[in-house]
Formats: sequence, structure tokens, C-alpha cells
Amino acid sequence: MAKVNSITLRAGHVIEHNNKIMVVMKHEIMQMQQRSGTIQLDLRDIRSGNKDSIRFKTGDMVERVQLEQRDYTYLFNDGENYTFMDVNTYEQVMVSADILGDAAPFLQEGMKVQIEFYETEALNAELPATVVCTITETEPVVKGQTAASSYKPAILDNGVRIMVPPHIDSGTKVVVKTENGEYVERYKE
Repeated sequence: MAKVNSITLRAGHVIEHNNKIMVVMKHEIMQMQQRSGTIQLDLRDIRSGNKDSIRFKTGDMVERVQLEQRDYTYLFNDGENYTFMDVNTYEQVMVSADILGDAAPFLQEGMKVQIEFYETEALNAELPATVVCTITETEPVVKGQTAASSYKPAILDNGVRIMVPPHIDSGTKVVVKTENGEYVERYKE
């Protein structure tokens, strides 16, 4: 563990607070009139799952917990948990859907994922920045419509709904950000 200034904390960082290991879910810097700024942190206890909201002054030091990062390959999910295999030891680990968050639908068989552990407990999983998906359903292309006009809704092969430019049609492969499901570009083979 190392002491760090509270202002340097970001979502995903893990701290020790009141003898609990807490993961930062959200941080917000708040400026108070006539006083120094404060940092509002939304935290989740990794063991109990309880959530808490705490404020620190901008100069306060907190204990940041160092996590171990390991590379895994995604194998499958059983509806509730996702199973990954360590690329070095071939050991399998199960990770719950809440750790993966909104990125879970973008998992693809054989995908390389980095999982962060505190002792033996998985806390966070980081997917590649982008994935290639196929559009399964969208409105048809309208002749004369340009990419400058507004985006239209589309559904990907994993069931996620995104917004795409009007020239994208069903069956088109596209590159999508795993972080937020945002369209990046048409996939170039």
C-alpha cells in the first residue's frame, strides 16, 4: 500500500478506508466557496458490496491498495458468472457480471482480458479498447443521405443498441468502444 493525495484517485482505484478495502466507483472534485476544494468519492466495499459516499479535502492523504494485474482469456459464461483462463498457468477463474459492468456484452470467445486482483479476489476486468461487431438490425440506407446528418439506432450481434451513421446497413461490421458502446468506424478487413 502507498499513501497518495486524494485528488489523484479515479474510478477503479482501490483504497483502504476505516479498515475496509474500498473500490472507487465515481469521483467528483467540488469547489467550496471560501474553503478549499473537496473530493467526493462514491465507494464500494469489495467484501460486503456496501456502498458509501465520502468527502476528503484536496490535500488529504489516503492509503491506495496496489492490485495485481494478470492476463486472462475469456472462455464462456453460465448466465451469472464469466469464466476466464490464466494465459500462463491455465488456471480458470470465475468473475461476476457486476465486475464486468456494461462491457460484459462485448466479451468474445478467446478475447484477451486483464483482470485486477486484491489477494485472491477479482476486482476489475479490462477488455480491449475496441471490438468488431456486426450490425444485425438497423433502418435501411436512404439514398442521398450523408454522414453529416444525425445518427440512427442499430442493434449489434451481441444485442447491444448503438447509434451509427446513416450510411451503415445491416450486415456491416463495425468497430465499437467497449467502454461505452460508442461507434468508432466501419471495420476495414
